[in-house]
Amino acid sequence: MDDRPRYMISVAAELVGMHPQTLRMYEQKGLVNPQRTAGNTRLYSDADVERLRLIQRLTSEVGLNLAGVERVLHMEDELQRMHRRLE
Repeated sequence: MDDRPRYMISVAAELVGMHPQTLRMYEQKGLVNPQRTAGNTRLYSDADVERLRLIQRLTSEVGLNLAGVERVLHMEDELQRMHRRLE
């Protein structure tokens, strides 16, 4: 997955079908962490967009609230760290 920042918040929001304010809220809650330019503009990578899509699936299809999403994302991150360690 590409971690290079490339999408401004409006583009990222459009790609995932969310309102930009929702992306700001998810960042505030620590669910996604876009990079920032020198001018403090948020830039989302392809990996960030995929994470936003996962959040969307967890809330809309699975029915999790944001606290549940936070737990799932934490476990996903921990699993990825373990995989990298094993490699």
